[in-house]
Amino acid sequence: MWIRNVRPWGAELSDLRVEDERIVEVRRSGATDDPGEAGAGAGTRHTDDVDGRGRLLLPSFADVHVHLDSTRLGLPFRPHTGGPGVWTMMLDDRAHWREAEVGIVERVAHTLGLMVARGTTRVRSFAQVDVDAGLERLEAVLSARETHRDRAEVQVIAFPQAGLLREEGSPQVLEDALRAGADVVGGIDPCTLDRDPVRHLDIVFGLAERYGVPVDVHLHEPGDLGRFSADLIIERTLALGMQGNVLISHGYGLWDGTESQTQDLVERFAEADVATATVAPGGRATLPLELMAEHGVRVGLGEDGQRDYWSPYGNADMLDRTWQLAFTHGFRRDELVEHALAVASRGGASVMDRSLPRLSGVGDRPGLAVGDRADLLLVAGDTPTAAVMDRLPDRTVLHRGRVVADQLQLV
Repeated sequence: MWIRNVRPWGAELSDLRVEDERIVEVRRSGATDDPGEAGAGAGTRHTDDVDGRGRLLLPSFADVHVHLDSTRLGLPFRPHTGGPGVWTMMLDDRAHWREAEVGIVERVAHTLGLMVARGTTRVRSFAQVDVDAGLERLEAVLSARETHRDRAEVQVIAFPQAGLLREEGSPQVLEDALRAGADVVGGIDPCTLDRDPVRHLDIVFGLAERYGVPVDVHLHEPGDLGRFSADLIIERTLALGMQGNVLISHGYGLWDGTESQTQDLVERFAEADVATATVAPGGRATLPLELMAEHGVRVGLGEDGQRDYWSPYGNADMLDRTWQLAFTHGFRRDELVEHALAVASRGGASVMDRSLPRLSGVGDRPGLAVGDRADLLLVAGDTPTAAVMDRLPDRTVLHRGRVVADQLQLV
């Protein structure tokens, strides 16, 4: 298959040839076959060729922090009823998630389909597992993954939203979720929620070691307390040889310290190859994205909730969330806005697949070279920065070398 007349990362018009899910050739548009390349087929049109019509070509998005199991996209809007704090919000979600107008399996599959149609082909979703929900929410996310198995790559995180020590039986439910097919073991606020960081992390990392899975810890803890928890996570990562398999989600409070504290923590993240994921929140300390890129820290972007019981925000469009990442960090220069795109695409992809190289700096634009898997997004825009600002609907999405969505509709 040829993808013709596209501008990779905004460069000159090019044609790409795809075989066996990968890009095998990139050439200037209109170039003809050399006599010795009769088998290349550049002059031959195939029914599954894609006409890019001069659109931008970017790597498709990777949403590495989304809670598909709490989505309300597609349902009537409801007033926000949650209160302050993680525990209070969790109780509000617990009181209402079963009351939705349609079942959880249907609404999770619907939201995942919306994400694919808008350009996301890699997804890391949390599924809440606790003594209230059991494995019901996990099973809904696993079902959606199966529904869209040819359109997206989905990793599922068994997530103890209610903590592991506050309700009897929570660690057993978490282990049951791993046995049922979860790909990643989650944790949350080991100090402020469970108030016993050693025991909490012993359970999480013990399960990770036993089942051979990565770790993803929600960390909302402030300042020095958050940095203390991060230190414990990094220590366990190095002690267990889990470099590249641990991620700290959110971590807003980690970056409000002194310049030397930030520099030291970024270096420790890089040394242990501990990744981080942000949802680009407003009103919080921003990530030191440029410093992280300089040191090769894996950083991904996600949408968090999707108009759910936690928040009215989220619309399944990672191009919107990329705009939010650039906006909340005050990015204006094209190089930095494009870096936000790189974080939202290949940055997140490298979180899900540690064999992919980390971004090497704010100028790194990977994902569209010969040998790369053809997970691609064609989108209208004069430049990549313009695409982020305008977020136009003229999009075509490819996953593993196949068109899976066009014009915001699944194929």
